[in-house]
Amino acid sequence: MSRLQAEHLYKVFGRRPDEAVRRLESGADRDELRADGTTAAVIDASFTVDPGQIFVVMGLSGSGKSTLLRMLNGLLEPTAGRVLFDGQDLTALSPRELRAVRSRKISMVFQHFALFPHRSVLDNAAYGLEVQGVPRAEREQRATEALALAGLAGWEQSWPDELSGGMQQRVGLARALATDADLLLMDESFSALDPLIRRDMQDQLLELQKTLKKTIVFITHDLNEAMRLGDRIAVMRDGRIVQLGTAEDILVTPANDYVASFTQDVDRTRVLTAGAIMADPESAYPSAGDGGKELRTPEDVIAAAPAVVKADTPIAELFTPCSTSGVAVAVTCERGELIGVVPRARLLAVLGEPMKPSDGADAADATPTADAKALRKDAAEAVAGA
Repeated sequence: MSRLQAEHLYKVFGRRPDEAVRRLESGADRDELRADGTTAAVIDASFTVDPGQIFVVMGLSGSGKSTLLRMLNGLLEPTAGRVLFDGQDLTALSPRELRAVRSRKISMVFQHFALFPHRSVLDNAAYGLEVQGVPRAEREQRATEALALAGLAGWEQSWPDELSGGMQQRVGLARALATDADLLLMDESFSALDPLIRRDMQDQLLELQKTLKKTIVFITHDLNEAMRLGDRIAVMRDGRIVQLGTAEDILVTPANDYVASFTQDVDRTRVLTAGAIMADPESAYPSAGDGGKELRTPEDVIAAAPAVVKADTPIAELFTPCSTSGVAVAVTCERGELIGVVPRARLLAVLGEPMKPSDGADAADATPTADAKALRKDAAEAVAGA
């Protein structure tokens, strides 16, 4: 069962919002409504988030992503549609029932830290528990444990203005973790940080997620951040979700030119995996290995391969073996069985010009471009200099 479900969510600001929803359902666009003094912030948004998943909503300013997030925890009431959390319809709850859900099951981490300057780090981290009515001794213990998880052990009695921006954001994260909420909503939580600190916070979140396995909805305008953090990503434009899928889906098969334009500057080598670009094992035989022996079985392919990797291996780790051998890299499952191969030409093709949505072909089968040839040269020089 999905932990969180959004079903045909609309949020319209202005006059006659219900009528505006009907017009949108009939095909009217955002600009038509704006001309009448009505703003459609979110239009027909539907998605599911599974337990333990990081679901990223990515879009530029004004795309509707923050409005969508605020509908998920009831801070904004949808004009139409439903939000279900563990099967419970949050849009049908009374204000009191909704406050109870927000205080115990849903926590939020804000962009600008939202710390109380007159409270210590420990008291800030314990604030959510104080709202819940948790006794002081218990909330201080739980807040201390959450601060340790966030890498702030020893800073409990400090004041917020004594901390760097990254440390203040860790306090905000610890406050959310201390409540042991089932769902974390993170609204541009790292965007106010310097790049190095921002990456450190991303690392921290991914490391925590390995242990805590929280269900997280993360809002960002940065596609690189979305690709790094998201198990699944929703790309928004003008209030609509224009593509929904994994980072690999969005990189390899962008839904339209708008999505494709975002992927141009993404470091594909850190996002795409061997499993995403591998060819069928049958493509490796009958062919010859480096020793001239014909490859006829999966065992032959594995034995001749310059490297044997798992499906989730980033393709950055395939450069060296692909540049030093003409034989394809072997990709195996957890049981060690051959599930695919990555020939050099396929790797280079994927690293070439991004596919356009209208091309209608598999990006992995594209012809290597001048950029791909340059990458082949760079890889060879890197190996030579190693």
